[in-house]
Amino acid sequence: MNRAFALLLPLLAACSMFGSSAPEITQQELLALIHSNADILLLDVRTPGEFAEGHIPGAFHLDHRDIESRAGEIEAFRNKPVIVYCYSGARAGMVESYLIEHGFSQVKHLQGDWRAWEEKGLPSETVKP
Repeated sequence: MNRAFALLLPLLAACSMFGSSAPEITQQELLALIHSNADILLLDVRTPGEFAEGHIPGAFHLDHRDIESRAGEIEAFRNKPVIVYCYSGARAGMVESYLIEHGFSQVKHLQGDWRAWEEKGLPSETVKP
């Protein structure tokens, strides 16, 4: 086995631990759901500071580190669409895995997360101090 590959293998395994089996939803599909007033939970799992600086309008903030202690707050969406995003995907993947393991049946991942949303100049809002 190539030495570089042998060193890379554990890193790849660690990264895949935080991945999720949640299907993706595109930005355009999410915008259509938002505009249709669908009964969805748009879950932003970034830090409070990141959320305050900018987030998708209508998003519910739940810091990824608090998912276990605050999961009851989103219990009403157990059988409804829950679209999760963070900045680039790792934190969202952890939360998605947790939700799926705890019986949330319609968990989806926002393709490209906040980074892609912001880069495309899609609608956003901030939290005023």
